[in-house]
Amino acid sequence: MNLADRISAFSLLGKLLSEKKIDQKICKKAEENNRWFTQKNINFSILEISKMLEKENLNKWINNYPKLNKYKTEKNVAVIMAGNIPLVGFHDFLSVLISGHKIIVKLSTKDNILLKEIAKLLIEIEPKFEKKITFTDSILKNFDAVIATGSDNSSKYFDYYFNKYPHIIRKNRTSIAILNGKETEQDFKNLGTDIFAYYGLGCRNVSKIFVPNNYNFTAFLDSMQSFSDVYTNNKYANNYDYNSSLFLLNKIKHFSNNFLLLTKNISYSSPISVIYYENYSNIETIYNRIENDKEKLQVIVSNISDEHTKFGQTQSPNLTDYADNIDTLNFLLNL
Repeated sequence: MNLADRISAFSLLGKLLSEKKIDQKICKKAEENNRWFTQKNINFSILEISKMLEKENLNKWINNYPKLNKYKTEKNVAVIMAGNIPLVGFHDFLSVLISGHKIIVKLSTKDNILLKEIAKLLIEIEPKFEKKITFTDSILKNFDAVIATGSDNSSKYFDYYFNKYPHIIRKNRTSIAILNGKETEQDFKNLGTDIFAYYGLGCRNVSKIFVPNNYNFTAFLDSMQSFSDVYTNNKYANNYDYNSSLFLLNKIKHFSNNFLLLTKNISYSSPISVIYYENYSNIETIYNRIENDKEKLQVIVSNISDEHTKFGQTQSPNLTDYADNIDTLNFLLNL
């Protein structure tokens, strides 16, 4: 199976995913296993993956790697996947297989259904993938390299256990937005997608915003009303009610629109249902702060700079938008 065969197979996979060829009983089972994985969020994730797998996008991606056309090495790559949002590990799955390696997948118990179904579909398209894909619940063994995604705590374990192997180990990250007071209602609604997609559980979800001094949050909060259905999820509602009570009991100043809380805090990562904010008087101070803390941040959202992600695009990454800014495919092509 050469590179052209692999591209063709993944391209067809994307087409089938766009046509909702994943059995809805499987999606329902995934939701029953993890109540954060609503049908809406599962379908959103699958749709974004299908866009990623369009042949034009795949070719544009691999054209950045001339070595890939001649690369014949086949290694066993173990991939430990997170389970915070549906199919969060798909990009690693794609990268390992498109490079010609074999993949040993260790799924999170929170997301251990959907990728198996997608792999099954891929194998139906190209049976040669069957010998290249292994799922395991056991201790990892017989591997040559590792890609592991987890929390700051689990990364310490990964560092210790996998240190002697070529590896990528990812830690906690979150995303921020910078507002300048010139945002439109549509900008705010797009930002709402960055905040509320997957209930804010992803590293690409905005959990903090920087705003000018004396910023008025009225327009921002009003524009978020179209996302009020998040409160119908019991797990989200419990988080909101808990944090709202906590703020009231401790007399913590905050803003609320009955399903989202805003409070001033210097931290980047906020609890579910809460967005932290900080004021600024000079945008350069924010840029300096971001530069110093870049290893904590996944995505920066604003209309201020072309280098930043535009509002509404955090959950629609390109194939070259690598997690933690580590080029996964380049890593794989150097094994």
